[in-house]
Amino acid sequence: MTTLPILELTAAPPAGPRGDAGVAHVARGSAEPAAGARHRAALPPRHLADLDLIGRRAAVAALGEREFRAAQLSHHYFGRLVRDPAQMTDVPVAARDRLTEGLLPNLLTPVRKLACDGGATRKTLWRLHDGSLVESVLMGYPDRITICVSSQAGCGMGCPFCATGQAGLTRNLSTAEIVDQVVWFAGVAASGAVPHSPARLSHVVFMGMGEPLANYPRVMQAIRRLIAPPPEGLGLSQRHITVSTVGLVPAMQRLADEDLALTLALSLHAPDDDLRDELVPVNQRWKVADVLQAAWDYAARTGRRVSIEYALIRDVNDQAWRADLLGRLLTGRLAHVNLIPLNPTPGSRWDASPKPVEREFVRRLRAAGVPTTVRDTRGREIDGACGQLAASEIEPGSTTGLASSRGRGRKAEQ
Repeated sequence: MTTLPILELTAAPPAGPRGDAGVAHVARGSAEPAAGARHRAALPPRHLADLDLIGRRAAVAALGEREFRAAQLSHHYFGRLVRDPAQMTDVPVAARDRLTEGLLPNLLTPVRKLACDGGATRKTLWRLHDGSLVESVLMGYPDRITICVSSQAGCGMGCPFCATGQAGLTRNLSTAEIVDQVVWFAGVAASGAVPHSPARLSHVVFMGMGEPLANYPRVMQAIRRLIAPPPEGLGLSQRHITVSTVGLVPAMQRLADEDLALTLALSLHAPDDDLRDELVPVNQRWKVADVLQAAWDYAARTGRRVSIEYALIRDVNDQAWRADLLGRLLTGRLAHVNLIPLNPTPGSRWDASPKPVEREFVRRLRAAGVPTTVRDTRGREIDGACGQLAASEIEPGSTTGLASSRGRGRKAEQ
């Protein structure tokens, strides 16, 4: 694999806090944030992508402009993937200035861009309006382009092998901050810059920084923008969107009621409560049986196969008997297992399982009749695990931004 040059960009100075309105909170029924949670910060100014088309018309009218300008702006942003108001030349300059100030604030400032795999894997570190750092990753394949997005700055779930969880939660991202990551990379895809891949972004996975279901309302609003047809949204397929969770049972139940054909990915990481209590602290509230039942209820309600995410950690959760136990729990269920070779962060005591151990784990699951794949880890050359790039930008003792890793690199979907 060829590593492309790192592009260093000068970031604008972070804006100061905007008060406490819209402060991140833990979703209904979720665990409390980790003890190391960062300072609270306000959400950014309102953006076009925060609103549905009716809301955009009202906002445009409130700015003293005619309502049809809402459709114009929406066509540029979601249809043409234009994020720069200066390129919206069919809007008069005076109106453009008012609309830009009221509906098109800059949300994401690139700090660093890295690429590998001949340009097929691209990672961007963003600085938000309050100085928080988040990441998103584009992965190009012969038949699709996928983006992995962040839903929070930091994470409150406290998983010990994940640097994000250890750093704590800064805040939830706004709907538009989530959507803007996708629109940015949809524009990259449309430019033809991703080699040997279609010129259209088609898949979105909520597997970046944060616990998506702990930012439930804004994640769901973002998904509805992504699947709404242009000019209201991007027009992506529901079936091509994956939402991951460590197992917030009430939110999983709520997701099943949304009447959407999304893929649910459950980050299980251990089949027994003793170990999962340690690896995924939310398990102390909702046990393995509880989260699996919520997953089976989701599958029954939607007809969608659940993805069971399992990061293989050397001498921790990779024993043969745990493979057998996992197989017994999943046999006959509408589920498949994604085994994830751990992508350790520097200085971590956690490491990936040896290949022979990994192969034996796979063999035992398949012998139990459980469909199993091992994800193709991408992006090790560019700090591919969630938050590794952000961690490299944070000064010791800083309370802005976060160090993060879900304990895995960006993966090919198999």
